[in-house]
Amino acid sequence: MTRGLLIAAPSSGSGKTLTTLSLLSLLRANGVNVAGCKAGPDYIDPDFHAAATGKPCFNLDIWAMRPTVLQGLMAQQAARADLLVVEGVMGLFDGIPGLDIRNNGSSSQLAQKLGLPVLLVINAKGQGATAGAVIEGLARHDPALKIAGVIFNNVGGAGHREILQDAAKTAGVPVLGYLPHVPALKVPSRHLGLVQAREMTALEDFFAAARASFADAFDLDAIVAAAGDLPATDAALTPLLPPPGQRIALADDAAFAFTYPFHREAWALAGAEIIPFSPLNDEAPREDADAIVLPGGYPELYAGQLAGNARFLAGLRHAAASNVFIYGECGGYMTLGTHLTDAKGERHAMAGLLPVETSFAARKLHLGYRAAQALAATPFGKAGAVFRGHEFHYATIVSEGDAPALFTAEDARGRVLGPVGRRVGSVMGSFMHLIDRVAD
Repeated sequence: MTRGLLIAAPSSGSGKTLTTLSLLSLLRANGVNVAGCKAGPDYIDPDFHAAATGKPCFNLDIWAMRPTVLQGLMAQQAARADLLVVEGVMGLFDGIPGLDIRNNGSSSQLAQKLGLPVLLVINAKGQGATAGAVIEGLARHDPALKIAGVIFNNVGGAGHREILQDAAKTAGVPVLGYLPHVPALKVPSRHLGLVQAREMTALEDFFAAARASFADAFDLDAIVAAAGDLPATDAALTPLLPPPGQRIALADDAAFAFTYPFHREAWALAGAEIIPFSPLNDEAPREDADAIVLPGGYPELYAGQLAGNARFLAGLRHAAASNVFIYGECGGYMTLGTHLTDAKGERHAMAGLLPVETSFAARKLHLGYRAAQALAATPFGKAGAVFRGHEFHYATIVSEGDAPALFTAEDARGRVLGPVGRRVGSVMGSFMHLIDRVAD
């Protein structure tokens, strides 16, 4: 039976990702058949999980996904591995503001829903006995949550380690790792998080350095033993969103990388053919595709290059004229618009298929879960279909023209955000990343 655990921390910046990636790589190197999952909406960390384990990483989102979908995703991952390591999001109890911790989409709620013991990561820099109070407080905050152990990060010398050991003993939680501070083990980041795994030419060197630095820092046997049995289920992986076509041309490169693996895998299992193409390499979508998807990513970093890629843009325009379904999310939505202004203030012409102009020069963070209702029928569902997803970008809308909106939207607390997105003929999109269709 597959076992699993969830790695969480008191706050962001505690070292969850470095700890998770190092642990995954070490477990694999020591012969453990391990796979990774990521709590909540995230496109970047899962690619690092996949690189560390050699297996796809699925997101598990307790707010945005139906319970049957969660079960199917877990079952698919459990079939791949003997141990499932889930990386949490933000702090252990952090989730949708204003909602109870048992219903706010947090890592703690996910752990309890899936029956996963929690392995805490505590940043011990500048902290000694107080770490025990932090651990005890997290454990007491929700007694239904099972804390399996703690890993201390940024540990100093032997004296610091002894103090932390006593602190954890006082809190009644076993220590399963003491990680020293290794300044060289730092993954570069940009405005949406870590630099993408596909952009790191020395990624294998990073994992090798992590294994060398932490080979004796983790108690791997104890960590494996601390995992809990995953519940037995006959759930299967099914499409969260229906395949938008039989032959789906999917933009896939450093500018358009934000595609969830579970969408691609479920579409393929449903019989759809996924045909990747690279807009950055000036590739046009294949002409026999009956759907084209431009996911999110970083088109704002490559706006000048994309504006000059005539074959790519001509291919989009030809497909639109042929009434092929074209869908853009976030960065894809920006690319389907008329113009995109980059961080330097330079304005670049885009595909011009939607009356949308966006700018990255005047940044403003847009972040949060979204519930959306379709205002028109699409290959993803009929008019009135309800979706859940998220929004995460710094671009601003200069204008969206007078084309019909694609969705009406609310945030996770039910506050009305109004109409979002645009649609013109068979071309449509919005800044939202759709995760699951929760109602027809």
